[in-house]
Amino acid sequence: MNLHDWIDELADVLDVETEVDEGLVLDLARVAAHNVQKTAAPITAYLLGFAAGAGDLDPEKVERIAAKAQVLAESWDRPADTPDPLDVDDEVPDDSSVDHSTDLYED
Repeated sequence: MNLHDWIDELADVLDVETEVDEGLVLDLARVAAHNVQKTAAPITAYLLGFAAGAGDLDPEKVERIAAKAQVLAESWDRPADTPDPLDVDDEVPDDSSVDHSTDLYED
Protein backbone atom coordinates (compact mmCIF):
# COMPACT_ATOMS: atom_id res chain seq x y z
CA MET A 1 0.00 0.00 0.00
CA ASN A 2 1.35 3.44 -0.84
CA LEU A 3 0.44 6.90 0.35
CA HIS A 4 -2.12 7.47 -2.42
CA ASP A 5 -3.92 4.26 -1.48
CA TRP A 6 -3.88 5.25 2.19
CA ILE A 7 -5.34 8.69 1.38
CA ASP A 8 -8.10 7.13 -0.73
CA GLU A 9 -8.98 4.56 1.93
CA LEU A 10 -8.86 7.11 4.75
CA ALA A 11 -11.06 9.55 2.83
CA ASP A 12 -13.59 6.72 2.38
CA VAL A 13 -13.51 5.87 6.09
CA LEU A 14 -13.87 9.54 7.05
CA ASP A 15 -16.60 9.97 4.45
CA VAL A 16 -14.93 12.94 2.77
CA GLU A 17 -14.56 13.59 -0.90
CA THR A 18 -11.49 15.67 -1.54
CA GLU A 19 -8.27 15.83 -3.46
CA VAL A 20 -5.17 16.01 -1.31
CA ASP A 21 -1.92 17.67 -2.33
CA GLU A 22 0.14 15.49 -0.05
CA GLY A 23 3.37 17.23 -1.06
CA LEU A 24 1.97 20.55 0.12
CA VAL A 25 0.74 19.11 3.41
CA LEU A 26 3.97 17.17 4.04
CA ASP A 27 6.16 20.18 3.26
CA LEU A 28 4.18 22.37 5.65
CA ALA A 29 4.24 19.68 8.35
CA ARG A 30 8.01 19.25 7.94
CA VAL A 31 8.66 23.00 8.31
CA ALA A 32 6.40 23.19 11.37
CA ALA A 33 8.11 20.18 12.94
CA HIS A 34 11.57 21.60 12.30
CA ASN A 35 10.97 25.24 13.20
CA VAL A 36 8.35 24.99 15.94
CA GLN A 37 8.46 21.49 17.43
CA LYS A 38 7.76 17.97 16.22
CA THR A 39 4.24 17.86 17.58
CA ALA A 40 3.36 21.00 15.60
CA ALA A 41 3.39 18.95 12.39
CA PRO A 42 0.12 17.02 12.80
CA ILE A 43 -1.63 19.97 14.44
CA THR A 44 -0.58 22.25 11.59
CA ALA A 45 -1.79 19.74 9.00
CA TYR A 46 -5.07 19.35 10.86
CA LEU A 47 -5.66 23.10 11.08
CA LEU A 48 -4.85 23.52 7.39
CA GLY A 49 -7.41 20.85 6.55
CA PHE A 50 -9.93 22.34 8.92
CA ALA A 51 -9.52 25.80 7.41
CA ALA A 52 -9.77 24.38 3.89
CA GLY A 53 -12.94 22.48 4.73
CA ALA A 54 -14.58 25.21 6.77
CA GLY A 55 -13.95 27.75 4.06
CA ASP A 56 -14.81 25.34 1.25
CA LEU A 57 -11.56 26.47 -0.36
CA ASP A 58 -10.44 25.52 -3.83
CA PRO A 59 -6.92 24.07 -4.26
CA GLU A 60 -5.45 27.47 -5.19
CA LYS A 61 -6.74 29.07 -1.98
CA VAL A 62 -5.47 26.10 0.05
CA GLU A 63 -2.03 26.70 -1.44
CA ARG A 64 -2.23 30.36 -0.42
CA ILE A 65 -3.18 29.67 3.19
CA ALA A 66 -0.57 26.90 3.38
CA ALA A 67 2.02 29.40 2.17
CA LYS A 68 0.99 31.81 4.93
CA ALA A 69 1.27 29.04 7.51
CA GLN A 70 4.67 28.06 6.16
CA VAL A 71 5.92 31.67 6.40
CA LEU A 72 4.76 31.72 10.02
CA ALA A 73 6.55 28.44 10.77
CA GLU A 74 9.72 29.53 8.98
CA SER A 75 9.85 32.77 10.95
CA TRP A 76 9.03 31.11 14.27
CA ASP A 77 11.64 32.38 16.70
CA ARG A 78 10.85 30.32 19.77
CA PRO A 79 12.75 27.04 19.89
CA ALA A 80 10.81 24.02 21.13
CA ASP A 81 12.50 24.08 24.55
CA THR A 82 11.72 27.77 25.18
CA PRO A 83 9.00 28.21 27.80
CA ASP A 84 5.88 30.10 26.81
CA PRO A 85 6.17 33.55 28.39
CA LEU A 86 2.48 33.46 29.28
CA ASP A 87 2.74 30.06 30.94
CA VAL A 88 5.08 30.79 33.83
CA ASP A 89 5.25 28.48 36.78
CA ASP A 90 5.71 31.07 39.52
CA GLU A 91 6.34 29.65 42.93
CA VAL A 92 3.16 29.74 44.99
CA PRO A 93 3.80 30.62 48.63
CA ASP A 94 2.63 28.09 51.20
CA ASP A 95 0.04 29.86 53.32
CA SER A 96 -1.67 26.74 54.58
CA SER A 97 -1.17 27.90 58.15
CA VAL A 98 -3.07 31.15 57.51
CA ASP A 99 -6.76 31.32 58.33
CA HIS A 100 -8.59 32.66 55.25
CA SER A 101 -12.10 32.02 56.54
CA THR A 102 -12.81 35.73 57.02
CA ASP A 103 -11.25 36.88 53.73
CA LEU A 104 -13.54 38.81 51.39
CA TYR A 105 -13.37 38.06 47.69
CA GLU A 106 -14.59 40.16 44.81
CA ASP A 107 -16.61 38.59 42.02
